Amino acid sequence: MKTHWMWNVLTVLLLAVALVVWIVLPWQAVLVLAVLLAGWLLFTRSGRLSLEAARIGIASLPQRWGASSVIVVGIAGVVGVLVAMLAMGDGFKATLNRSGSDQVAIVLRGGSQAETNSVIMRDQLPLIESLPGVARGKDGKPLVSAELSQVISLPSRSDHSDTNVQFRGVGDKAWEVRSNVRIVEGRTFKPGLREIVVGKGAQAQFDGLAVGRTLQLGKQAWTVVGVFASNDVHESELWADTQTLSTTYNRSAYQSVNVRTDGKAGYARFKAAMEGDPRLKLDVETTSAYYRKQSGGLSKLISILGTVIGTIMAVGAVFGALNTMYAAVATRAREIATMRAIGFRGLPVVTAVMLETMLLALLGGLLGGLVAWAVFNNYTVSTLGNNFSQVVFQFQVSPQLLWTGLKWALGIGLVGGLFPALRAARLPITTALRET
Repeated sequence: MKTHWMWNVLTVLLLAVALVVWIVLPWQAVLVLAVLLAGWLLFTRSGRLSLEAARIGIASLPQRWGASSVIVVGIAGVVGVLVAMLAMGDGFKATLNRSGSDQVAIVLRGGSQAETNSVIMRDQLPLIESLPGVARGKDGKPLVSAELSQVISLPSRSDHSDTNVQFRGVGDKAWEVRSNVRIVEGRTFKPGLREIVVGKGAQAQFDGLAVGRTLQLGKQAWTVVGVFASNDVHESELWADTQTLSTTYNRSAYQSVNVRTDGKAGYARFKAAMEGDPRLKLDVETTSAYYRKQSGGLSKLISILGTVIGTIMAVGAVFGALNTMYAAVATRAREIATMRAIGFRGLPVVTAVMLETMLLALLGGLLGGLVAWAVFNNYTVSTLGNNFSQVVFQFQVSPQLLWTGLKWALGIGLVGGLFPALRAARLPITTALRET
């Protein structure tokens, strides 16, 4: 009895390992396996017998569609949830990865991991502007934007709950520093006035941000005068003149300084000069590297949660497939016994039941992927970022994620069909033929 129990545990562990290996297989390896399987089915006697047995079982599916649909729907649910969760993580990561540039540097206080815990004194700004490698505009002035961030509360459009939104103060050179930012409605704010331009994503997610509307922020009235697009994380923000914002919220220092450099060589000179100046105990990196680092933690967390939730649901789907296929084998006991009596050996019978289960799993995977793509692809949401404010982004249901979901579906079908298939092959012929 103990040996039998240990054998069952070992079998389950081996199946789990095999499932993990299957999930991480690249598509090239899957293609090779598919070609080998097709060759065996088409060019060997056992393979052709397996196909014929599978054809008989698949032909009877319409008579068992109610039970078989449990497998299809269960696996579709697993794939849909898994793909949606992974698409959320990929969309968030892609939004932050699109942010920044290798030609734009961000300067923070030494040791700061984000703008929220950074402080740059005002008297340090002229020193930063004078460093070599800083690009200059047509007017000859350095392309530098001293910035600060204030988290404010705005009602969301979906449920009118209060959400944290980043209210960013930027310098008058911010539009040249971030060349991808463009006004798509209205105009930019005027320095010295309490005027706001809002990101396109923020306007879509939060109430009260139409051009011409007035907001009460910091006990002062601010007017929305424009909407900007940037196709990155900044679309989640509200922008205003940094000096006006600092006066409103009594801020005596900046939090970050964004600097456009003269290409990669200019960035290298700027970084070296920053590190070599003892008066500037500041850190500098490209904005593209900064935002990639900011995206890492949350996107990994979302991916891990999606995998965990998908695994839990997959276990349920496996048990559903086991139950359904065991029932199918029981109802087809005489049919399977008859096939074995006329020459179908154990391997073709096992393969036929497995092919039937894999077909149902394939249908479930395709259905789940289709639903995930139709519902979630380019679906816009917002989540809390590292600055404790909402980041607006879109789900990205990519072909790679759909392929991952399909592999999960086939893996579930493989595990769910194996034991019923083995039972069908071991079913005593004489006993099965006597069953009514």
